Amino acid sequence: RALWQVLTQGKIGQTYNIGGHNQRTNLQVVKAICDRLDHLRPNASQSHADLIRFVPDRPGHDWRYAIDAGKIQSQLGWTPQENFDSGLDKTIRWYLAHPDWSQGVQKGIYGGERLGTRA
Repeated sequence: RALWQVLTQGKIGQTYNIGGHNQRTNLQVVKAICDRLDHLRPNASQSHADLIRFVPDRPGHDWRYAIDAGKIQSQLGWTPQENFDSGLDKTIRWYLAHPDWSQGVQKGIYGGERLGTRA
């Protein structure tokens, strides 16, 4: 929907950020992923959050990432159809349903091609 609005209503040469107004720290995102995995694929011995490890090579980096989607909302009337929780849930469910894709990435087989339209 956002792409269609940009293509049909956007101004040539303009940039439109698409985001969900759901700022989270990286640690909040990781903990939310772990919580969903605890529900969808529980580990009998421990919570997925117990696997979180902090590494010394990037102290202070990447606390959070944020996108200001105000321009696409104010100029094109676009609003997100998903919130953080529903989008994260759909994303995690997709990865769990497509282990072959995840394994291919880990083995270096995935070459960056678009896969979002494959079942």
